[in-house]
Amino acid sequence: MSNARDIRPRQDDASLLATSPSASFNSPSSHSSAFNRTVPVNAKPLKPFATEDIKVLLLENVNQTGREILSQQGYQVEFLKSSLPEDQLIEKIRDVHVIGIRSKTKLTARVLKEAKNLIVIGCFCIGTNQVDLQYAADQGIAVFNSPFSNSRSVAELVIGEMVMLARQLGDRSSEMHAGTWNKVSNGCWEIRGKTLGIIGYGHIGAQLSVLAEAMGMSVIYYDVLNIMSLGTARQVEALDDLLAEADFITCHVPELPETKGMIGQKQFEKMKKGSYLINASRGTVVDIPALIDAMRSGKVAGAALDVYPNEPAGNGDYFNNDLNSWGADLRSLKNLILTPHIGGSTEEAQKAIGVEVAQALVRYANEGSTLGAVNLPEVVLRSLTMDEPDHARVIYIHKNIPGVLRKVNEIIGDHNVDKQMTDSRGDVAYLMADISNVDAATIKELYTSLESLPSRIMTRVLY
Repeated sequence: MSNARDIRPRQDDASLLATSPSASFNSPSSHSSAFNRTVPVNAKPLKPFATEDIKVLLLENVNQTGREILSQQGYQVEFLKSSLPEDQLIEKIRDVHVIGIRSKTKLTARVLKEAKNLIVIGCFCIGTNQVDLQYAADQGIAVFNSPFSNSRSVAELVIGEMVMLARQLGDRSSEMHAGTWNKVSNGCWEIRGKTLGIIGYGHIGAQLSVLAEAMGMSVIYYDVLNIMSLGTARQVEALDDLLAEADFITCHVPELPETKGMIGQKQFEKMKKGSYLINASRGTVVDIPALIDAMRSGKVAGAALDVYPNEPAGNGDYFNNDLNSWGADLRSLKNLILTPHIGGSTEEAQKAIGVEVAQALVRYANEGSTLGAVNLPEVVLRSLTMDEPDHARVIYIHKNIPGVLRKVNEIIGDHNVDKQMTDSRGDVAYLMADISNVDAATIKELYTSLESLPSRIMTRVLY
C-alpha cells in the first residue's frame, strides 16, 4: 500500500489523491509533560496529502526552531517577520493549510471565513485571545499554543524590574547617558523584606513566587481559584486585601471581560502610598490614565509596563499618541520602565515555544492528535506502526448532536475498527478511528459517506 495520504480535498482539486514521501516522526519535546507519550520505534508516519502540497504560513518572526521542524516535514513554508493587515492576511490565508502566528496577528471570523483549506492554527505564544476560538472550532480548525514555555523568562523580567524600580535605576541610567551624575539614596530600597503581591498565581506567578522568596521577600497572591502555594506564599481572599498589603504588585492574568480595567482608580486608591506596579500580562488589565494620575500624585512610586492596550504591528517609531492618546503623558513620568512586550522574548523561551507549537502542528496535521488543543476536545490514539500497512485513520469532526455516532458507526461498522475514541467540547465533537484491511477505493468510499452526513464539520482520512 502507498505511503500516508489525507484525502480531504484541496479547494482547487476535490479529486486529489497524492502519494507522500516517507518521513520520520519528530518525538515530543521533553520540556512539556503534556505531550510526553511513548512512540513505537517503527511508528508509521501518517502524512496529509503529499507533503509538498501542505502550505504553511508563519508570521511575526516565529523562531527558527519551529520553522525548521515544519520545513523538515517537506511542507511549503512561507515565513514573514511581521504581522499583516487584515485585507492582506485574507489574501495570504486563502490557500494555507497551517498558519503560525504570535500575539499581533488577528485571526477574526472575517479572516477565517476565507481560509477554506485551513486545518490548524499555531499560536507561538501563551495567549490565544487574538484568535476567534469558537469560530475556528465551528469550522473544525484546531488551535494550539504554548502556555508554559516562556514562564521563566517573564518571571525573571519581573524580578529584574522590581530591583530596578526599587533603586530607580532607569532614571539614574538615563541621567548618566545624558552626562548627569546624580548619586542619591532617598527613595531607594532593597527588595529584601518587602511584600510582593501576585495577581494570578498560574505558571508565571508561581515561578515568580519562588524567585521572590529566594530574594528574601514575603509573597501573597490573589487568584479566582483556590491554588496551593509554593514555599511560604499565602493566598488572600480578595484583591483589595492584596492591594492594601503589598509593596510590589504584579499582574499575571489573561485578557477576559472580568480582567479588563482590573487595576483602575479605585484600586490605586487602596494601594499603599509609595508602592510599585508591574504589568506583564495583558495591556487592558491596567487603566493607564489612572496609573499616570497615581504616579503624578506620588501614590505609586514606580511602575513597569510590558504590554499596552494598543501595540504596533511591527518595530519602528510607532509608540506615540496616534497609537494611544496618553502616550506622551506616560513617557514623561519618572521611575517608569517601558518595554515593548518582551516578557517572553528570550532565546530560550522562543526556542522552546518554537519546538512545542511546531511539533503540535505536525502531530495534528500528520496524525490528527488534538492533545493540547485549546478549542477542540483532546483526542489521541497510539501511533500506527509499519506492521499495519493496510490501515487508515478516520477523523470526523462534527456537530455535537444526538445520533451522530450511530450514523458514523453504520458507515465504518462494516470494517474492522481496531481502535476508536471520541470526545466533545461544547457544540463540537471529535472522533478518531483506526480501520484495518482497507484499500484506496474503500478509503475514498468512507470519506464520501462521512462527508454526506448533515452533522459533518470536517472529515479527514490519513493513511
